[in-house]
Amino acid sequence: MVFGIRPVLEAIENGNELESLFIQRGLSGELISELKNVLRERAIPYSQVPVEKLNRITRKNHQGVIGVISPISYYKIEDVIPMVYEKGETPFVLILDGITDVRNMGAIARTAACAGVHAIVVPTKGSAEINPDAIKTSAGALYTIPVCRHESLNQVMHFLQASGLQVVACTEKTDKLIYEPDYTLPTAIVMGAEDKGISNDIIRSADHLAKIPMYGEIASLNVSVSAGVIIYEAIRQRNTSAS
Repeated sequence: MVFGIRPVLEAIENGNELESLFIQRGLSGELISELKNVLRERAIPYSQVPVEKLNRITRKNHQGVIGVISPISYYKIEDVIPMVYEKGETPFVLILDGITDVRNMGAIARTAACAGVHAIVVPTKGSAEINPDAIKTSAGALYTIPVCRHESLNQVMHFLQASGLQVVACTEKTDKLIYEPDYTLPTAIVMGAEDKGISNDIIRSADHLAKIPMYGEIASLNVSVSAGVIIYEAIRQRNTSAS
């Protein structure tokens, strides 16, 4: 963690990426204005919180600002996709819409890395932090697979579609099963939060909706397990096509 306005500014200037940033609500002054200008210019998100929250995080002199430096470097999906095409590979991307549990994030990243997924895309806000628990659960996969953050998953989806990828949203709001889409095509799979699922905007704009068949009395899977199921259906199809 980085405490104080000037240390946070220096961390940003030195190229450190912030996993999260908390600024005391109502804080004013020349230095905090400078910090907010830098955050605005670099599109770095932050949360304005009451001082009580900051005091719960640390009793040190935080000056109303606490930053958490990310253990990984984030990528831009706009840079990843062209590189995949240049290597002659068929893009395979995973979009995580509202996955907030760090262990689910880590488990999904581990599966994605094992399956050769080219990138994971998460929203800037409303996503699990990449912290030591996530890194540990991923067995280090979060150090190897590109993770991309973006303010709007809708914009990401439209970029991917314009780049030739189909978007398959894994949701219960359909009668179609995960076996129906052709994953040998350039593909982005969307997984949603266990409680809310995928946002309606993404469902409306997706090329395919697909669900995992359920036959038992319990009608849901953990999202990391669900991700593994659909990812490896895609791998099965791609391997069958290659052979």
